[in-house]
Amino acid sequence: MNEIQNQNTLVLIKPDGLKKSLTGNILTKLAETKLIIVAAKVVHVSQELAEEHYRDLKGKPFFPDLIKYIQGGFYEENYRRVLAMVYCGPDAIKKVRAIAGSTNPEEADPTSIRGSYGRITTKGVFENVIHASSSESDSEREIKLWFKPDELVGDIYPSKLVTQSSVKTRVWA
Repeated sequence: MNEIQNQNTLVLIKPDGLKKSLTGNILTKLAETKLIIVAAKVVHVSQELAEEHYRDLKGKPFFPDLIKYIQGGFYEENYRRVLAMVYCGPDAIKKVRAIAGSTNPEEADPTSIRGSYGRITTKGVFENVIHASSSESDSEREIKLWFKPDELVGDIYPSKLVTQSSVKTRVWA
């Protein structure tokens, strides 16, 4: 018998999802999982963050377009961002991936997020609206890449306090 376990998973609503004003629809679909959101923020995706996020796909012919896509490079300035979230709960990875659907929007269940809202552009770019971690190891790596420990509600991974000097931080004027 498979034991149900609490998991964490990174979910990104990609620039095309934001451009098409699908955030509410996607969050409503994700609410069906009965999982808890423990972090959320809007992020301008740097070249470094994009390349590290998709490091396993480096060297693939579509890699440059994938990096451009996650950075919002195919869209006007207002949509060059993603909504990054961390969901937590029993079998979070499996539940979110089931609702997200197949990576290829044409192969995704029509009732899934990607099946409902995704498309393949004439240039062959998968605009699949959402990212969902594929495994526990990917989830941990991705969450730690996208979020700092203090940006999460609760301690989902071990962390430590350190004193850093000469770190520039932007504060309110």
